[in-house]
Amino acid sequence: MFGRTLRNGLVAAVAAVAVFPVTAVAATATPAPHHVTAHHVTRHAVGQVTTRHFKRLNVRSGPGTGYRVVGSRRVGRTLPIVCKTYGSNVYGNHRWYKLPHHEGYVSAHYVSNRSAVRWC
Repeated sequence: MFGRTLRNGLVAAVAAVAVFPVTAVAATATPAPHHVTAHHVTRHAVGQVTTRHFKRLNVRSGPGTGYRVVGSRRVGRTLPIVCKTYGSNVYGNHRWYKLPHHEGYVSAHYVSNRSAVRWC
């Protein structure tokens, strides 16, 4: 009787593996490395608009004053910054900050960094 129960259990286990092979393999496999299963989290640098003579900072479509204005930001506003790049000269400063989500670029001359900004 014990042998028949063991044999029936073994047949049931083999049948389950045959029907659900992915489940059986996933249950016995080692977990994937952390970098494969983790979601990519992007952390942006942070800066604050500090224009002196103007109430708003122009956001441009590219890193320079020759690019069209696509928006603006108020003085004192905190900005997320993706990266920095070289562009046209603004009072001796050739650095421009790229904003996330294709919002545009702002001159670094008018932004005070709160954290390090990587190069694009």
